[in-house]
Formats: sequence, C-alpha cells, structure tokens
Amino acid sequence: MSQPTSHTPSQGHHHDSRLDRVETRQTLHQLGLSETSPPVDVNYPEIGRPEDPVFPEEYTLETETGLVPAETLEQIRSKESVISRRRTRRGSISSVDIEKKGADEPVEFVTFKIGDPENPHNWSRMYKWYITIIASLLVVCIAYGSSFVTGGLGLIEDKYNVSLEVAILTCSIMVCGFAVGPLLWSPLSEIIGRRPVYIISLLLYTIFNIPCALSPNIGGLLVCRFLCGVFSSSGLSLAGGTIADIWNIEERGMAIAYFAAAPYCGPVIGPIVCGWINIGTHRLDLFFYTNLAFAGAVLVLVGLVPETYAPVILKRRASKLRKETGDPNIITEQETVKLTLREIIRTSLIRPITMILTEPVLDLMCMYIVLIYAMLYAFFFAYPVIFGELYNYNDGQIGLMFIPILIGAGFALVATPYIEKKFKEVCLRRKPTPEDRLIGALIGAPFIPIALFILGATSFKHIIWVGPASSGIAFGFGMVLCYYSVNNYIIDSYQKYAASALAAKVFLRSGGGAAFPLFTTQMYHRLGLQWASWLLAFIGVAMVLIPFSFYVFGARVRAKLNKN
Repeated sequence: MSQPTSHTPSQGHHHDSRLDRVETRQTLHQLGLSETSPPVDVNYPEIGRPEDPVFPEEYTLETETGLVPAETLEQIRSKESVISRRRTRRGSISSVDIEKKGADEPVEFVTFKIGDPENPHNWSRMYKWYITIIASLLVVCIAYGSSFVTGGLGLIEDKYNVSLEVAILTCSIMVCGFAVGPLLWSPLSEIIGRRPVYIISLLLYTIFNIPCALSPNIGGLLVCRFLCGVFSSSGLSLAGGTIADIWNIEERGMAIAYFAAAPYCGPVIGPIVCGWINIGTHRLDLFFYTNLAFAGAVLVLVGLVPETYAPVILKRRASKLRKETGDPNIITEQETVKLTLREIIRTSLIRPITMILTEPVLDLMCMYIVLIYAMLYAFFFAYPVIFGELYNYNDGQIGLMFIPILIGAGFALVATPYIEKKFKEVCLRRKPTPEDRLIGALIGAPFIPIALFILGATSFKHIIWVGPASSGIAFGFGMVLCYYSVNNYIIDSYQKYAASALAAKVFLRSGGGAAFPLFTTQMYHRLGLQWASWLLAFIGVAMVLIPFSFYVFGARVRAKLNKN
C-alpha cells in the first residue's frame, strides 16, 4: 500500500506540527472542494454512513498528502455538522479500536493520494475493461447456472419419477435464491470488501454443484439448487458495483451497457449447451459437473482481481497508518459511525423492503424489469412446447432456437454507443435528469411485444421454423436496451440509496423469473401456441406505456412521490 512515507507522525499535540503532513484549507480549495457537500456517489457505503456526510468526496478526491483534518473541513463546511460528527465519534470510539488517550486530538480523514496506484479510477483503461469483462462473465456464469436444467427436464422427471412441474421447480428455486442472497451479500461487501465476498460465496456455489449431481432424491436436489442460488447471487448483486468502482460517471454508461446483456445472455446459453449433453449422454450429473467447471474457472478469474471498493481500501489503509504512526485519530468517515447489528439489518433488509412498499416510481420501474425478465424465463418453457411438439425437435435442436435472442442482444450492444453519445450531448447542454437515461427503453420497449406477436403468428405447422425462431432477435434487442436504461434510471433516481433500490429490484425481478416458468407450459397447452404468445404480447404493449410515461411525466411524478 502506498503510505505517506515522507511525513513523520507529529511528536507534540500542537496544530502547527501537523501542518507539514495534512491538507490545509487552501490546498482543499485548489482541489475543488466546495463549501456545500455534493450528493453522495452511487458507491458511497450505505452501512455506517453518517446521517449527513461532511466529506462525501473522501472516496473520490485525491490529495497530496492523503490526510484531511476534520477541523480544516470545519472551516470550509458547516461547523455544527463537523463538531457534532466529532462528538459522535468520541462517543463510539471503540468502533475502530482507537485508544482513548488520543481521543481529544483532531481527527484526520484518509483519502487517496494524487495518482494513487491503489485508486481503481487510476487503473489503465485496458485493465478496467478486463475487469468489466470478468464481472460480465461472472453474471453470465450465474445466469447460466439457473437455466441449464431446462436442457433436460425429461431426465429429471425420469430419474426422480416426478411431474414436469416439479422438474421445472429445479430452475425456479435457484432463481428464488437470487432474491434472498443479495440481502446478505450487499451489506457484507460494504463491511469486508467485494473480493472476500466473491471468493467465499462463489467457492460455496461451486462446491454445492456436487451434491446437486449426486442427490439421491428430488428434495435434496431442490435444497441444493436453492443454496446454489443464494451463494451465487453475490455476483448478481455486486458485479454492477464493481463496474461502478472502476469507471467514472461519464464512462460508466458504456461499461454498464455491455454488462447489462450478461444477465439475459447467460440463461440463453444454458439450454443450448445442456440440450446437446442430454442428447449425447442422457446423463443428468454431467449437467452439474459442467456447471461446476464453469463456476470454478470464473471463481479463479474473479479471485485474481484486487479489491475495487474504495471505502474498504481506505479503511484498510487507515488501520495500517494507525499502527505505523501510533496516531489513533487517522480514520475514514465511515468509521465514525459505530456499526451495530440493528443498523446493518435496518440498512440491508428493512430499507429495500420499505422502498418496495413506499416508492411507487421504483415499483413501476421494477415491475417493468420483472415482466421482461419473466418473459425471458417464459421463453425457456414455451420453446420446448412450440419446437418440441410442433416440429418434433430434440432438446439439442430446441436449444439452438435460443441463438437469435443472443443475436438480438448483440444488436442492442451495437446500438448502445449511439444512445450513450446522445446522453453525453445532453450532459454538455445541461444537467442530465434520470429521465434522459430512458432513451434506450423508448427504442427497445416496442420490440418486446413485436417479438411475441411474431412468435404467436408463426407458430403453425406449415410455417418454417425460421419464423418463431427469428422473433428472438427482436426480443433480445428490446430486452437488453430496456434493462440497461431502466437500471441507469433507478440508480440516478435513488442516488443516495442506490444499493437499496437495486437490492429491491433484484428481489422483485427474481420473484418474477421464478414464478413465470411454473405456469408457462400449462398456459401454452391451454390457450394454444398462438394465444399464449399473444397474451404475453398484449401485456408487453401495456408495458410500453411505462418508459414513455416516465420520459414525459417522470420528473413531476418523482418530485411528488419520491420519499428518498
């Protein structure tokens, strides 16, 4: 770690003797520190966050010495808030194991130094893209893990002697795990860092594929699949944060766009791969062993990425500096708040649920994502009915029919630079609003009902398979653009509590993804191949109103209804 080696700890307790190793009011003004606190960054920790942070720039500002005295901030910002913060800190001094004897000395906040190699924003552009690709691959791996069983539902029915509904549950129950896991992993990552959470959770996910493969009964398989969902969900809840850790706000949109395709491409690859494993071997355990190999390889790649979360990097640095200098007052602002279990539960469990209950804007946007995600999972169970019963395709051939969805997602990624360019033009003209993020959804939304209308209209025996398969192109295109836009919209609308808003989104989205497969097959049998698709298409048409309405009325609605 880079430390302020050129500075020696002060011998006396006089303010003057500290000036040689800390920032002054003048140097902070030169670095652009304004008298009013800016809004907190998306990645500012929600756990251990002071009610009204005095130094929200701590994790983004680079200073010459790496130490900013609280009393200098006092001179720049509201005196009362800093003094009360210091009083609070003294009341909870044990939270950072600070010795009592130094408690009356001025507090110094740790920052990155100028050009600091440990600051993720200073890493090379190439390395940032490498980390973005690994984060995206991680999400592909996890999403693949949820859907690969659909390549051999017949094998599950035969091996465990269960109905199709119970076999489908092996997919749904892992998606239920996706809803529960983030409530544990998100707060843990803010306390101990992203890297340890990734390594612990993904190692458990990799291991739990073994009992899935060897399970003697369906109960054991379902329990292990649920635990796989809980352990692997760390990737779904933290990968977006990892990308936000390394990219600044101007460049983040582009990285998030490529990352947005991952949760939707991953599930599509599952049936393609395992459909052919099923045809070639008729061995269910091989499904889980290939997933184990994939998860293990991704675990190694993710484990090699250093810590990217600035608050944890600086917390470790502060701890090291306290040891080296013997000065107990070198801390980060997050450490001024004593962490209690009650506070952790309130932030990580109660706040996302409260937001679901009290934020209509968040609910509508999440509902939009829930329906898109649920429709994607509905495809996994509609295609076997359409292509299996209409064209007598085997599981391997049915898997190939998902390739157009990947092609559509590829087209969406080609369109994204254009949308990002438009957004940057808006930024140059004026301060952007969250509604400016919805341009992608305005383009993508109509494609989802169009895809389902095509799927229904071409599901006839005398029409060649290209018709229903090609509907996947329109669906993949619309799905990725909508998800990427709405994700950015949620982050920008709830910047202060973005982590809780995204946890609420993952919770609701996973619920939809788990529920839809349970009735899709029956729906296609009861309503017929045409009307089942058209019913989903009509729901899609109604959904188109959501992004368009928010684009026009969003600012007024948020002003009236947002409580956070």
